[in-house]
Amino acid sequence: MTELRDGWSSKRLDELGTVARGKSKHRPRNDPCLYGGKYPFIQTGDVKNADLYISKYSQTYNEKGLAQSKLWEPDTLCITIAANIAETAILKINACFPDSIVGFVANKGEADVKFVKYYIDTIKLQMQNISKGTTQDNLSLDKLLLFKFLVPSFETQKKIAFILSNYDDLIENNTWRIEILEQMAKLVYEEWFVKFRFPGHENVIMVSSEAGEIPEGWKVEKLKKIAGVNELSLKKGEEPQEINYVDISSVTTGKIDETKSIAYLDAPSRARRIVKHGDIIWSTVRPNRKSFALILNPLPNLIVSTGFAVITAKSIPYTYLYHTLTTDDFVGYLTNNATGAAYPAVNTDDFKNADILVPPDELLDKFNDIISNLFNLKHNLLDKSQNLRKTRDLLLPKLISGEIDVSDLDIIIKNEFQEA
Repeated sequence: MTELRDGWSSKRLDELGTVARGKSKHRPRNDPCLYGGKYPFIQTGDVKNADLYISKYSQTYNEKGLAQSKLWEPDTLCITIAANIAETAILKINACFPDSIVGFVANKGEADVKFVKYYIDTIKLQMQNISKGTTQDNLSLDKLLLFKFLVPSFETQKKIAFILSNYDDLIENNTWRIEILEQMAKLVYEEWFVKFRFPGHENVIMVSSEAGEIPEGWKVEKLKKIAGVNELSLKKGEEPQEINYVDISSVTTGKIDETKSIAYLDAPSRARRIVKHGDIIWSTVRPNRKSFALILNPLPNLIVSTGFAVITAKSIPYTYLYHTLTTDDFVGYLTNNATGAAYPAVNTDDFKNADILVPPDELLDKFNDIISNLFNLKHNLLDKSQNLRKTRDLLLPKLISGEIDVSDLDIIIKNEFQEA
């Protein structure tokens, strides 16, 4: 048993605050009649994709959805107990969530919600280990309450949380700036190549094409003519010892959430696709989920699952191709061509035979000059956030365990029980 430090105590989660599972009584849970209203509905994936706070969501409940659920207040800690085990994030908004998420509300003056969140981060692996099941991993409420939390005084909890949350605040700010850069790039693309208000458009006439009315001098080409699709795959005898691997579940719209550094011999059999700077990866399964990402300055030996199509720009800039291959029209094209009832999927030929609008080289070069600068700024911010995460993760166990003592540090914190 771990020896308690002076002033520290051992408590269960329900001794630090109120603990309860989310509610989603209606069956089936995906009944469309529950959704489309004004009440944010948080799911396990939303918790996993958040850093410290949750303010984004992909679905909402309507009044009927709310009636069979519960609205939780800001400062509630969300803890996933199914699908993604022991992921945590704090609500910044009023929101509902299902019973695959546990809500924790800290006792005022006794527990700091951010401290509890960070504490769970340090024991996540232990929670995942006791959750393993024969059919599906699950962390029950009873199992969750088996864990003892070694906690210092409330004031020291706040100091520890203050130090760690400063890193997360910087990461959140970088994330916001990245979103602004991505939005700027998208707006330029739409202005020039969707609305056709590109530099000099006043002097260009529109002509008919298989893609509709387009500016004179522009062309419609098959993707296979301007880009390679799945050209680089590992061959027997060429496998590196160590790889950085990306699987299907690790990619959400426009980003890679996780890269696993593993020995190639331990990699899944589907680890085959080699990716390089400027490549675009697109999940071939359920394209309507928009699981794609642009690869910028990749880690060494970055390999993705064969469940991805890897598209390499050749005669046009990757900055243009990426935006073209992530429009709603292109997603619709893939979705319409997907076959299979349970897991609709597209194949390599579906990508190769897609029609792509190709503007003149001069205009593409101007676009690339603007967008590549935005992408470079984005990559720098991603690097900074990664370094912040590494530093935070190094400090995390030392602060949470009391190995680094902050009780005597002169840290001025707002005189509030919970900081938002």
